[in-house]
Amino acid sequence: MNYRSEIDGLRALALLPVILFHAGIQAFRGGFVGVDVFFVISGYLITSIILTEQQKGTFSLMSFYERRARRILPPLFVMVFACVLFAWLWMLPAEMEDLAKSVMAVSTFTSNLFFWKESGYFAPNGQLEPLFHTWSLAVEEQYYLLYPLFLFLTWRMAKHWMVSLLIAVGIMSLASAQWGAFHMPGATFYFLPTRGWEFTIGVLVAFYLCDNGNRESSAQVLDQLASLVGISLIAYAVFAFDEQTPWPSLYTLAPTLGTALAHSYGIIPFLRLREFGISRRLPKQRS
Repeated sequence: MNYRSEIDGLRALALLPVILFHAGIQAFRGGFVGVDVFFVISGYLITSIILTEQQKGTFSLMSFYERRARRILPPLFVMVFACVLFAWLWMLPAEMEDLAKSVMAVSTFTSNLFFWKESGYFAPNGQLEPLFHTWSLAVEEQYYLLYPLFLFLTWRMAKHWMVSLLIAVGIMSLASAQWGAFHMPGATFYFLPTRGWEFTIGVLVAFYLCDNGNRESSAQVLDQLASLVGISLIAYAVFAFDEQTPWPSLYTLAPTLGTALAHSYGIIPFLRLREFGISRRLPKQRS
C-alpha cells in the first residue's frame, strides 16, 4: 500500500491524549479515546495490506503472521525486560509476583483478560501496573490472529457479500458493546467481541479506498471539510467524555467515525509531511 502520512499524524493525535489522560490532566479526561482511534487505524492498515497482497496473488497467512511477530515481539520483549529490571530493584515480593503473572499474560497476548480480572481500566490500582497498557495490544493481536483467516476463507466470495458480512458482524459487535457497557462494563471494555466493530470501521474504510482511492480534484474541498469534521469529532470525545461515559458504546462512534472520516477523506495539510516541504523518499506504511 502507498504511504499515507496523515495516518502517522492521526497516530500522534491519538497517542498524546492518552498520555495526558494517564498523567491526570483534567482537561483531557476523555483522552482514553485515543485507544479507539488506534483500533480503527489498525483495522484499516491490516486490511489495506492484505487486499494489496491478495490482488497481487502474494498473500500468505504464514507470511502475514511472521511479519506481525517480527514487528511486535522484539520491542515488546525489550519493554517487558526493562519493566522487570526496574521492578526487581523497587518492588516488594508480593508486587513482583503480580508482575510475573502479568508478564505471562503479555507473552500469550491475553493481558486484556488478565487485567479484566485484576482491575478496571479507571481503577487507581490499575494505573500502577507496569504492563497495564498491554491490554490494548492483546486485543489487537487477537484480532490479527482471527481477521486475516476470515479474509482468507471468504476471499472467493463476491466483494459485496464480504462487505455485507463484515457490516453484519460489526453491527452485532456494536450492539453487544452498547448492552455490555451498562450490564457488564468491565468485560465489555477489555474483550475483543465488544471492540471488534471499531476495527471493522477501519476495515470498511480500506475497502472503500480500494475502490475509490483516486478522487477528482473537484471533490478535494469537500474532502478537506469531511476530514476536519472527523478531527473535530475526535477532539470533542477527548474533551467532552470522561470516566463516567459508558465505554465502548454508541458514544464511541464519535472518535471512531471521526477517524474514519479523517482516513477516507483525510489528507489534511497539517497532518501531511509533504506539505512542509519534506521531499525525501518516505517508507511504506507500517502497522
